[in-house]
Formats: sequence, C-alpha cells, structure tokens
Amino acid sequence: MEVNQTLITNFVLVGFTTDPVLRLVFFVLFLVLYILTVTGNLGLIALIYLDSRLHTPMYFFVGSLSFLDLWYSTVYTPRILFDCVSKNNVISFAGCAAQFFFSAGLAYSECFLLAAMAYDRYVAICNPLLYVTAMPKKLCIQLVIASYVAGFVNSIIHTANTFRLHFCEDNIINQYFCDAPPLAKLACDDTWLYQLILSSVIGCNVLATTILIVGAYFRIIAVIISIRSAAGRRKAFSTCSAHLISVSLFYGAILMMYSRPSSQHTPNWDKANALFYTVVNPLINPMIYSLRNKDVKAAFKKVLGGFSVHVIQK
Repeated sequence: MEVNQTLITNFVLVGFTTDPVLRLVFFVLFLVLYILTVTGNLGLIALIYLDSRLHTPMYFFVGSLSFLDLWYSTVYTPRILFDCVSKNNVISFAGCAAQFFFSAGLAYSECFLLAAMAYDRYVAICNPLLYVTAMPKKLCIQLVIASYVAGFVNSIIHTANTFRLHFCEDNIINQYFCDAPPLAKLACDDTWLYQLILSSVIGCNVLATTILIVGAYFRIIAVIISIRSAAGRRKAFSTCSAHLISVSLFYGAILMMYSRPSSQHTPNWDKANALFYTVVNPLINPMIYSLRNKDVKAAFKKVLGGFSVHVIQK
C-alpha cells in the first residue's frame, strides 16, 4: 500500500468528452465565453475607474467583484481550453494542488466580499445621510483585503485537509478541474474525518456570511417598506437587486455542489453544476451590474462618446 501511495505524481482530468469533434466545439464555446468574461469584467473595471460619478463605495465593491471574477475564471477556463485540444489531460500533483488552492481561496473570498457588499447596501439604505462618512475609502479597502485574507486562510485549511489524503493507484479525476468530491473518491484513506472537516469549514463560512447578508437585508427590507412613496421604494430596492441576484446565483450553486454527501455526487451533475459557478457566474456578474444600471450605462455612453470625438478629431 505504501508503494502504491507514493506512485501518484499526477492526475488525469476526464473533462467533458473524448469525442474529437465535440472537444473542438467545446473549445470554441469556452473560448468565446472566456473572451466575453474578460471583456465584460475588464470593461466594467475600466468604466468605474474612468468615470468620477462611479467613484463611490458601491462601485468600488462592484469593481472588486469584477476583478475577483476575472481571476476566478482564469483559474479554470485556460485549463479547460488546453484539455480540449490536448491528447493527454494530465495535471501534476503540484498543479492540481495549486488549482485547488486558488479555486477554494477565490470562492471563499467571494463569499466574504458579497457579505461586505451587503453591509455597504445596509449602510446606504438604512443610514443614507451618514453613508459617505460611514463608508470611507479606507474602510472599503480594508473590507476587500479582509475578504481575501479570510478566503485564503480558509483555503489553506481546505487544501491541507485535502492533500494530506493518500491517493492510491487510481488517479483519474472525473471532473474538468481538481475539486474536493472527486479527489475524496480517489483517496484510499477513511475519509470520514476529511468529510467532517470539509463540511465544518464550508458550513461555518457559508453560515457566517449568510447570517450577515440575511440580517442586513431584513433591516433593508424593513426600511424599504417604511418608505411612503412607491417611487422611493422602487429606487431603494433597485440599488440592491443586482447584489441579491449575485448572492442567489453564487450561493445557490455552491450549496447545491457541496451540501450533499459525497455518496450522492454524480459526475455529470457535478460538472454541470460546477460550470455555473466557475464559468457562467463570472460572465453573468458584469451583466447584472451594468445592463439595468443607469449610472453604468451613462458612464459607458460618456466614454464611448469621448472616444468617438477623439477619433473624429484625429
């Protein structure tokens, strides 16, 4: 057994299909999605930086979320593209651990960042007169940094807990990236302690951030209901709607993926569910915060108009 355990120096990612035609189709599809994700998130970050009207705490957090989503998508999609055109989907043990570490770190960081954004919306709606003084730039930066620190501290625990396991002869991961459920299935150890620690870490973090978000929105809803005019209620709610959609999509996918016991995980379901929060969600977020946002659309028109004038003058 000890000899077999030391032989695992790499893993094989099964991916989506072995059919060469479908692999080419997937390559084109994921390439287009990645280009759109990079363009959307970088474009939103640029708009927030260029337009002074967007230099507010809310858009600072939106820009931070776009940066995180850009990084998050880059952890997965380039590897997917490589595997679509590669004949040998091998990833080294160290490469698998690195992907796992950044994947977990960014996922945890997004949980905490969404909680910080909920606090921002709470202050903006419940204490509008004190908003500017209650949310100075220094505090916003500290909240973003704290989100990353908390995220990657939890990732260290998560990664160490996973890669302390001993992996036997089977090194085939039935997934398109290194993730906890398929790795646990390859372990030759008894994984009850691993599952307990994994569930505790994920549960505590998700529960803590969920309590913060739900608590903030209970207070926000109470304040919105107390507003007498329908127009005022719509305006107040519109400032929270994008964040609520982001929270629902991200937490929904994460809970569906990791709240079930490993025995109930099926490869096809896991791949489809994981695609949502690894590839689709980073693409959707910039759309959520821009398509229905008057300030962002006005900033886009301003930048586009300035660029057109500059081209005409040349």
